[in-house]
Amino acid sequence: MSKELANWSPLRRKLHEIIFEAETTEGRVFDIVLLIAILVSVIVVMLETVDSYRLQYGTLFNTLEWFFTVIFAIEYGLRIYCVTKPSKYIFSFFGLVDLLSILPTFISLVLAGTQSLMIIRGLRLLRVFRIFKLAHFLSQGQIIITALKASREKIVVFMIFILILVSIFGSLMYLIEGQSNSGFDSIPRSVYWAVVTLTTVGYGDISPVTSIGQFIASLIMIAGYAILAVPTGIVTGEIIKGAGVKKKLTESCPHCMAEGHDVDAIYCKYCGEQLNQ
Repeated sequence: MSKELANWSPLRRKLHEIIFEAETTEGRVFDIVLLIAILVSVIVVMLETVDSYRLQYGTLFNTLEWFFTVIFAIEYGLRIYCVTKPSKYIFSFFGLVDLLSILPTFISLVLAGTQSLMIIRGLRLLRVFRIFKLAHFLSQGQIIITALKASREKIVVFMIFILILVSIFGSLMYLIEGQSNSGFDSIPRSVYWAVVTLTTVGYGDISPVTSIGQFIASLIMIAGYAILAVPTGIVTGEIIKGAGVKKKLTESCPHCMAEGHDVDAIYCKYCGEQLNQ
């Protein structure tokens, strides 16, 4: 055991196990209760934006806002207490989200209306993917993440190709439709139409009126179906390659806050420190 973990009190070690892990019964119960609280608080924020509800239940909404804010503030403080390097947690993605989920209530005391920003608490629901990391679901989730990382360069090249394509189509439609169609009064608006058409969304707010323009639009629509299949194929290919990803633990390293350790891991594969066994 590392020197830092050896100096931890049994209470601190137990709190880390409950708060940052979901392998134990206590940890799972804690995270599920926390998720329910997050979900309810998000619903309260959403309902408060409805005028009729705010007028009738304004006092209740305000009380619940402060109740959840205090609960989340205590939880945030415990998370900082339960790690060897608090800055690792504070500046991590979830650390920043946890902080931003409690700040709006206090800021609203100075600036009215900012309490609606508490909807950011919804991002904390992403913790559900850690809580329910059963062997099957975790391995499949890891495959998807690995596939997206492996295919990012191909996807970037594909996106560049699409940007070039819509620029060409947009410019071409501007030359064809610009004189007789107010919808294509500039190249940017024509490019917007090309994006909507190529992605097969088809809002219909802008449409070609000339025969040539309609013919080109038809070609773009047909091409859109083929083009949309490209990124799917790229990611699918990488998923097939990564089908053998090992099962992972939900345990978070108390030193560097990294997750995704193997089920038989004793030491963190990112910082080398011993995990909280």
